[in-house]
Amino acid sequence: MKEKKTGKKIAFLINSLGKGGAERVAVNLAEHFRSLGYEILLVTSRRLPEEYELSFPARRRLLEEELSHMPPGRAGRIMGRPLKLRQIWKQERPDVIVSFIGKMNLYAMLSVSRMSVPVILSVRSDPAREYPSRLQMGMANLLFQKAAGVVFQTEDAKRAFSAGVQAHASVLPNALDESFVRPRFTGKREARIVMVGRLDTNKNHAMLLRAFARLHKNYPEVRVALYGAGLPGSDTEPALRSLAAELGIGEKVDFMGRQNHIREKIEDAWVFVLASDYEGMPNALLEAMATGLAVISTDCPCGGPRSVIRDGENGILIPVGDEMALMRALDRLLGDEALRERLGREAAKLAVELSPEKVCRLWQEEIEGRVKDYVGGKS
Repeated sequence: MKEKKTGKKIAFLINSLGKGGAERVAVNLAEHFRSLGYEILLVTSRRLPEEYELSFPARRRLLEEELSHMPPGRAGRIMGRPLKLRQIWKQERPDVIVSFIGKMNLYAMLSVSRMSVPVILSVRSDPAREYPSRLQMGMANLLFQKAAGVVFQTEDAKRAFSAGVQAHASVLPNALDESFVRPRFTGKREARIVMVGRLDTNKNHAMLLRAFARLHKNYPEVRVALYGAGLPGSDTEPALRSLAAELGIGEKVDFMGRQNHIREKIEDAWVFVLASDYEGMPNALLEAMATGLAVISTDCPCGGPRSVIRDGENGILIPVGDEMALMRALDRLLGDEALRERLGREAAKLAVELSPEKVCRLWQEEIEGRVKDYVGGKS
């Protein structure tokens, strides 16, 4: 089949293609726009050993490598990023730039100053975390008003910005991985509570261990399985292992490490828990719900879990950091198979709403519509 060509080029700007939520969105969109006939340019800070792979050989430029010739020192490299990006845009001439996360969004807007290149920005987490200082948030509110559009994951995140930013902002969902868009598991389930995510303090695995320790004697057949690993050099896993031992549940907790094909690993569990102190739109929660698990999640900022969980209908929401509320929710689910099944069946309906094809079409409409308005406003 002859490959379609639109004559248009779309550039995706992101820190890396490492296996995170924002990175997967960028790769999904690159694949989608490639199928529409766009030329794809990927600009990342660096290349990681483990990354999402594209099905086609996209052109890629590595910002940190190209910055090696900039003036030495931290200040020189910070100032050099928007200057180098500006040079890349002049060389590559993209029709639109889609940028993801934190400082990359600031660099994107600084790099196109006095250039007529439409930029779509994507804020992927709690704005208070992506832009933690008053200076960064002030810059974001000033610069983002000049973007063609800004995409948020939740209404709470959108409301954190000025009216000028909100005027051309939208809330779009995350797409699921294709492996999660399939019928719900119907076989015999294992008595397991599962968590999926990087082992760091924000995910609050410790709260799950403490809550489980309070009631594990009532459910001797139940185990806890933690999927994920800490960052290189992190002592999080040893600390969690020590905590489990201190709580008397060391033999009940399995540290599974980082795993591929996670759906197959968790789909037959009893309960999924997300205990995070903050998140954007947590992919692990969306995937667990689409899989059809009964889920418990903290109602963490900036509102991601609250936007998909109808408490008591397709999952259970608890306050952030509330160990006793988690213990009560676990007790409620572990002791009631019918409730687990009802919540899981309702949660599984999310798979249709968040299929990659459907969500990528929403992004396509958003990007192309914002670009059209931007170009029209400039003419």
